[in-house]
Amino acid sequence: MTVAVLSLGSNLGDRVAHLRGAVAGLGAAVLVVSGVYETPPWGDPDQPHYLNAVVLARDPGAAAADWLAVAQRLEEAAGRVRDPARRFGPRTLDVDVIAVWTDDGEPVTSDDPDLTLPHPRAHLRAFVLRPWLDIQPYAQLPGHGWVNDLLRTEQVVGDLADLRPRVDAHLDS
Repeated sequence: MTVAVLSLGSNLGDRVAHLRGAVAGLGAAVLVVSGVYETPPWGDPDQPHYLNAVVLARDPGAAAADWLAVAQRLEEAAGRVRDPARRFGPRTLDVDVIAVWTDDGEPVTSDDPDLTLPHPRAHLRAFVLRPWLDIQPYAQLPGHGWVNDLLRTEQVVGDLADLRPRVDAHLDS
């Protein structure tokens, strides 16, 4: 059994529907879903704002690599098209595997280029850390420390000011 933290983002089409579709696509694996936050685009400013959320999920039969396959399946179902020229470009749905733990609570690490765990840039992204804190107030990002502390780092604090809670956007879990 593994537990995973998945980050969801959408900035094309019906953003809320894409996030809801991802949560529904995870089915019974969903333990809890964060609130939704609207955020400016990261890494490529010439695009619409994102809606972001984080999901804590558990699957008795999933290995770490299985979570990547789930993420890719959810993105495909939302009609995601990757533009190699715009790595951080707009998308209907982006699902990132942030961290995975074994059933005994040990963090899974991976240097595989297709699935680096924990996510190599999660500690720098307010749009991941703030929603994660909603669902796990005492969360730790393996190798980086407490999520609450990461939100106060110089690299994250500036982006944190741009996050806007979207209380009108609810994702059912």
